[in-house]
Amino acid sequence: MTKRTHLLAAPLTAACLALTIPACTTAGASTAAATPTPVASATGRPAAGRLELPRPTGAAPVGRDVLYLVDKTRTDPWVPESGPRRLMVSMYYPARSATGAPAPYMTTAEAASLLQRKAPGAGVPPELVSTIRTHAREDAPAGRGRFPLIVLSPGFGLPRASLTFLAEDLASRGYVIALVDHAYESSGTTFPDGRTITCAPLCDQPKPPEGGQATITRSRAKDVSFVIDELTGRHPAWKKSRLIDPRRIGMAGHSLGGDAAAATMAADRRVRAGANLDGTFHPEVTLDRPFLLLGSKADHVPGKDDTWDRGWSGMTGWKRWLTMDRTNHGSFTDLSVIQEALGRQGEGMLTPGRSLGLTRLYLAAFFDRQLKDRGRPLLDGPTPDNPEIAFHTPRS
Repeated sequence: MTKRTHLLAAPLTAACLALTIPACTTAGASTAAATPTPVASATGRPAAGRLELPRPTGAAPVGRDVLYLVDKTRTDPWVPESGPRRLMVSMYYPARSATGAPAPYMTTAEAASLLQRKAPGAGVPPELVSTIRTHAREDAPAGRGRFPLIVLSPGFGLPRASLTFLAEDLASRGYVIALVDHAYESSGTTFPDGRTITCAPLCDQPKPPEGGQATITRSRAKDVSFVIDELTGRHPAWKKSRLIDPRRIGMAGHSLGGDAAAATMAADRRVRAGANLDGTFHPEVTLDRPFLLLGSKADHVPGKDDTWDRGWSGMTGWKRWLTMDRTNHGSFTDLSVIQEALGRQGEGMLTPGRSLGLTRLYLAAFFDRQLKDRGRPLLDGPTPDNPEIAFHTPRS
């Protein structure tokens, strides 16, 4: 089953773990503003009413552009009356200098929708989330050179902003990142005309679409292939497309986004390497290219999630299966920063600074190895510096 928990609240019933998640929704939840109390940043330092993502660890400043892409060859699969499939994509890239305004985390409407869906009744002001301090700069001047492209896909019901910590870090390390919001699969997506759509048409169905999660996953694979077309085609949609080396493309995702990484690789051979962060696989995985599994120890050691056991057997290329101790499903997203600020991180859990730092470290090592041909001993086995990370080698 795919995890569908309230990532900002206490664990819920099993109904929230499936695609049928009306039990996870409370309509009309209050988002009235209140004076925010001082909270701790991801680094543990106090921040007077404002949250901050961990700083990127690479050498390059980070720029960000936002693209609005319309696939006129596809009708939206979830709301056909809305017309062609529309996607919002945040592009992160190595910049020449850290000039330009700080990139906003998300719109206030997107934050209000996220809180209503993931923390109903908590009374958290949406401005606390929408103004999270990021480290990218809007429309910063592009760096020199060509870089691998990595597509990032968020979990089902989560906005693309939930993987900002990873997008900024990989960009600072010399990657171009396309962070995709899949329309009607996110808690909230604001389009250029100011209208914000939610995932209610899909999330709140009494039962999942025909074919279950696999149907959504395959749709995401089509989204990603379209995004790659738009970024690398003869008439690219992004004015900085010269930064992209189309021969070096990877993909990673959280939860259903991780499932979509495998599905995209199966359908599109341009994607050379992929990674799944704590996501269940649907449909079955058959891959001949490098793939990384990184999940919580609580849910993804061998024998715990049979889709990982079967998926591992279906991977014939380079592969690694890692788990991180003292983590949960939200530990691989920015939402862990909000959880900590609200005092809902959970006793004994890794701090966001640590869980997000390890996620960044191992994802970067993986893509450095597969897309930049740089050997990374970090992926060869356990290290005493990172005792939370376990390597698993189940028999295929």
